[in-house]
This record gives sequence, C-alpha cells and structure tokens, in this order.
Amino acid sequence: MITIYHNPRCSKSREGLQLLELEGKPFTTVKYLNEPLTKNELTTIIKKLNITPIELVRTKETVWTENYKGKQLTDDEVIEAMLKHLTLIERPIVVNGDKAVVARPAERIKEIL
Repeated sequence: MITIYHNPRCSKSREGLQLLELEGKPFTTVKYLNEPLTKNELTTIIKKLNITPIELVRTKETVWTENYKGKQLTDDEVIEAMLKHLTLIERPIVVNGDKAVVARPAERIKEIL
C-alpha cells in the first residue's frame, strides 16, 4: 500500500498528492500534523528513506533555528525534536512497501511506484 504523509498547507505536499491521484493507484493519506507519528513510525520511515534523521529536518524552520541549530544532537534527539515539533518534518513523504522518498520534487514519487 502506498502512503503519503501530507501537510495540506504545503504546496509541495499538495503537488505530491495530485501526482498520486493522477497515477490512479490506491493510496492512503496521513495528515501527520493532525495524526502525529509515533517514534516507531518515524524511525521506520527514516530507515525506508535510507537517510539519517537530520536529513529529514526542515532546518530553516524557526523552531529549529531558535532551539536546535548548532547543537550536537544524537539521532534519537533529532527524532524527538521532530516528534515534538511536527512542522520540522520534511514533506511530503511517500512510502510504498519497503521504499520511501521525500517527494521534492513530486516526480520523485515515480521512483517507488
């Protein structure tokens, strides 16, 4: 099953959702700001993305620059920061089985379909 972790207020996330709709394959939408991820879910997504937690952080967000920038954080601390401040999570994330992409640009979704 394909899942998109979506923020409706984000234009890139809306583009990803639109691309999935055009592909015509069934998918699930998770509005992660309303349905917060668990630590296990976020950790699993990061593994499927094959990246480090910091690579999923929106480091230009005010909450990051004011609270975390310049600090030496462990992977676990970065994950905890994303769980505490969900807007720090890069979006949209699309998962298909064992594969996942941050769909920026939206065409990256086609890599895992």
